[in-house]
Amino acid sequence: MTAMMDIAPVLPTTGTGPVVLVADDDEGVRDLVTFKLEMAGYRTLTAADGCTALTVAAEARPDLVVLDIAMPGMDGLSVCFRLHDDPATAEIPVIMLSGMASETDIELAYVSGAEEYLPKPVNTGELVRRVSWLLPRRP
Repeated sequence: MTAMMDIAPVLPTTGTGPVVLVADDDEGVRDLVTFKLEMAGYRTLTAADGCTALTVAAEARPDLVVLDIAMPGMDGLSVCFRLHDDPATAEIPVIMLSGMASETDIELAYVSGAEEYLPKPVNTGELVRRVSWLLPRRP
């Protein structure tokens, strides 16, 4: 069961693995990514827009954030930049997901502070590999 953002306080799914915040306005993508991460042993939080993602990250301090770029309220680039600009969340690694995959789009993701970039449709196996590279599971 994935934590919903309209419930306070923000709590990750049950388990003992690191916490990953998945922010995407597409519910299907969000559910698929969340499911694959949970199957790999990670706990998850979700957000459907950029403003919620920023709030959840500030409150819950996840171990990693997976961000869609095109989201309502605040785009993923702005969320990533603001996360890395705040000392409290600056060290949280970010993986960007986007249907926009031009060289400029990819460069903007890295300039905003993203550690990784994956095009949509997302290869969930590759996403889980990238998460594990950035966030090795703890015993």
